[in-house]
Amino acid sequence: MQLRILCLAAVAGLFVAACDRPGKGGDDASTASIANPFPSTYTPYPSQTLLITNATVIDGAGGLIEKGSVLIEDGRIKEVGTDLKAPNGAATIDAAGKWVTPGIIDNHSHLGAYPSPGVDSHDDGNEISGPVTAEVWVEHSVWPQDPGFTRALAGGITSLQILPGSANLFGGRGVTLKNVPARSVQAMKFPGAPYTLKMACGENPKRVYGYGNASTPGGAPYSRMGNVAGYRDAWIKATEYKKDWDRFNAGGGSEPKRDLELETLAGVLNGEILVHMHCYRADEMAQIIDISKEFGYKVTAFHHAVESYKIADKLAEYGACSSMWADWWGFKMEAYDGIRENIPLVHNAGACAIVHSDSDIGIQRLNQEAAKAWADGKRMGIDIPIEVAWQWLSLNPAKSLGVDDKTGSLEPGKMADVVIWSGNPFSSYTKAEKVYVDGALMFDRDDPASQPVMDFELGQPGEGDRK
Repeated sequence: MQLRILCLAAVAGLFVAACDRPGKGGDDASTASIANPFPSTYTPYPSQTLLITNATVIDGAGGLIEKGSVLIEDGRIKEVGTDLKAPNGAATIDAAGKWVTPGIIDNHSHLGAYPSPGVDSHDDGNEISGPVTAEVWVEHSVWPQDPGFTRALAGGITSLQILPGSANLFGGRGVTLKNVPARSVQAMKFPGAPYTLKMACGENPKRVYGYGNASTPGGAPYSRMGNVAGYRDAWIKATEYKKDWDRFNAGGGSEPKRDLELETLAGVLNGEILVHMHCYRADEMAQIIDISKEFGYKVTAFHHAVESYKIADKLAEYGACSSMWADWWGFKMEAYDGIRENIPLVHNAGACAIVHSDSDIGIQRLNQEAAKAWADGKRMGIDIPIEVAWQWLSLNPAKSLGVDDKTGSLEPGKMADVVIWSGNPFSSYTKAEKVYVDGALMFDRDDPASQPVMDFELGQPGEGDRK
């Protein structure tokens, strides 16, 4: 059954949200528990054995193969090379003149939590009731029918991290999704992906709760020093909470009372939840690194990070990724020192560089955003091969999300998240022609039946259609 037919069926009442494959991704696909109360029910769409030949293949791990072939079997990458033979019964695509890459992974998106249309009733990305809201989970705000998901799919996005906004010191848990139409966010959740924690430094939390805001809750920060005190106070509480549970689990004392806020922070201290931190200025990133060492956790990625080029060597030594825009800068004071060469400079220092969107529009053309950064680096003498720069879009974001063993490169055994491009994906004239998620064709630019449409976009029946 084609994707469009599935979505149209939703209007008839067969499905209640975005379209899902019948009989798959149901509520019984995984068992909920206290540790995992909202488990992934994701099940891949049907796929077939497929051999793509004669393409320029970027493998996502830094390699490029001219006249290359990619063999997909059982939703996985089976083999990548040249002159591969199609197994019996396999479909084949002659991709002469085209390029093949791993699917793009956007590790900073708010789709579903700030969906289109952007009306107040859909504004669910920030819980601004206090500066520390680690207890909230952004997946509880994600609307699967957001048309932004299918627009992103048409731009080659196969997975993405949805984050809460940056109003808070601790904004809540983020979630990694497979970019497929589904009835619930659980049916989109990337299986086995760790949870993340969104944190923010700088202007946003002090602007939301400070600047003389009369409605600011007690104890909220008014300054950058107030921000830092807020982080440390929360981590002190989380450390004690973790100790109480460690003691109980070792057979000592009574069972502590559950605290959803501290449960998330303790998950970070236990190494189970990855920290993704909105932070622009180099000096603040350096201070956050010190705080992480004080309390024994790790910042997995600094987001926006427009001054990462100033401390790229320190970031490489520490091991944090920088998730960056190609050329956004100057829209507030902490973004004033942004430069167009930020991404290639970070890469050149041996640090983990990532191109992210933070935009429902930018996510549709992340390949072009990466191309801008690549070209800016080239102009200043940093000549990075395209196949190496592609890691900014696939393998590095996969690393930041803890799923690089499953996706992010075209290596045997990994999920077949694959894009066939009409040409060089760093050209502004190139478009994603076919997009596969786990080997299933989820978008085909030449086939309207393989261009999924959300129920929301289909509108409501007119009076003449009512029975």
